[in-house]
Amino acid sequence: MIKKLLNPLFLFFIFIFSGLATYAQGDLMIMPKRLVFDGSQRSQEINLGNTGSDTAVYAISFVNYKMTQDGNFEQVEEPEEGQRFATDFLRYFPRRVSLGPNEAQTIRVQLTRTGNLEQGEYRSHVYFRAVEEQTALGEESAEESEGISINIKTVFGISIPVIIRNGENTTQISLENIELDTEAELPKLSLQIKRSGNMSVYGNLTATHISPNGIETEVGLVKGISVYTPNSVRDFSFQLRNAETVDLEKGKLKISYSEEKGNVLATAEKSLE
Repeated sequence: MIKKLLNPLFLFFIFIFSGLATYAQGDLMIMPKRLVFDGSQRSQEINLGNTGSDTAVYAISFVNYKMTQDGNFEQVEEPEEGQRFATDFLRYFPRRVSLGPNEAQTIRVQLTRTGNLEQGEYRSHVYFRAVEEQTALGEESAEESEGISINIKTVFGISIPVIIRNGENTTQISLENIELDTEAELPKLSLQIKRSGNMSVYGNLTATHISPNGIETEVGLVKGISVYTPNSVRDFSFQLRNAETVDLEKGKLKISYSEEKGNVLATAEKSLE
């Protein structure tokens, strides 16, 4: 794959203002932060960018996770009931990249053997693990000191989901068990996102306060909330903003869950009186 050396500011604008979601950790920027194959497209690209001042090496592999009810991820070797891994139907290259400062490179992910796909959704995650460059054989430390020396270096990894969808989407969403906590320093809204059907969902949660006379004020927005198969429930809570501008003891809250393109998947209301 071709690597490009980019101006740091230009690299930043490519990732932030390209219209695609960007994921960053440490000095590694990834765009987009998820891949979905749900049509005739046979290959997609992941763009990597090193925004740091040092050369970084990353090993690339597939890992499989299950999502817990509270939204955390746990690595698994075997799929749970109702879960399908995508690894058997994907290939990617290269499998290792070295990025100099302000350097960018693309990773190509392709579908393969899709004639064996059953109806439903398949998911795995592309994992980028930072690889520490080894000290050259015989190289001595620039400083020597008496006693025991411990050198601790953090090696991080970052992953993004790759999803394959085949067939009609039968998924439905509802928002239930909505609770408002106004005792904390900042009001917090808790709810459950319930999912049924054969596909996962990914979208944004919006909370809107509607006053008794009908004035609407957005008081909460959280982007990128997912519920992956085979999970049927996800517990979620978030702090409200602009709460000081409304009366949370009057009127009602309207909560919406919508796709990134704006299609509303579910709504619910909670009376505050």
